[in-house]
Amino acid sequence: MTSETEKTAHDRTDAAEAKEGGAAYFKSAGMSGAVAGDRASPQPADADGDDTVPTWGGEDAGAADRARVAELESENADVKDRMLRLAADMENLRRRTEREIKDARQFAVTAFARDMLAVSDNLSRALQAVPDEARSGGDAGLTALVEGVEMTGRSMLSTMARHGVTKLEPLNERFDPNFHQAMFEIPNADLPNNTVVQVVQDGFAIGDRVLRPALVGVSKGGPKAAAQPTNEPKPGAPDLSTGDA
Repeated sequence: MTSETEKTAHDRTDAAEAKEGGAAYFKSAGMSGAVAGDRASPQPADADGDDTVPTWGGEDAGAADRARVAELESENADVKDRMLRLAADMENLRRRTEREIKDARQFAVTAFARDMLAVSDNLSRALQAVPDEARSGGDAGLTALVEGVEMTGRSMLSTMARHGVTKLEPLNERFDPNFHQAMFEIPNADLPNNTVVQVVQDGFAIGDRVLRPALVGVSKGGPKAAAQPTNEPKPGAPDLSTGDA
């Protein structure tokens, strides 16, 4: 009897301890669940039941982004316009510089060529001063002198032509006030009016500019001369009809 009573008491003690351990376990598990719930509490749903995730900044941020994009596009267009204008200005500057350099090279000898024309005139006057009888007289020394002066005059004209100075040839051409200077009129009904019939002094041009106008005599009393085509080059001047606009 005593042993059974002790065994029964021992079983009751084990059952009580097991009950206390289970309570402690569930208590510990409840505390852990509470801590976990505190760390990740579920978000409550909206009152209307809308589960859409809101964007950063909302509508104000979208409007600000569109305004910024429009501002950048405007700045880009302005920069592009300024770059195009700058490129056009640089191209105009390049063309103007090339034209100025070309003109400087072409007309650099203008003053020198004008002074040399006086020498050419003196050579022509020297030849005109020799009488025709003396030329045909057969004097070898005089003939050699005349030939030497003529050769010097031709060489001078050839040298000036290489530097852009050309001699005008207005005889039997229509009078052009840009290149000719009329000294007198000669009545002639057989020729068109204002036709150059005599050259008193030769004229010269350098490029498309007059270095010295030709002194000429023109006809008077004939029919009116027909107008020259506008694309026909002027006497002594280069043809600029094919040049750049």
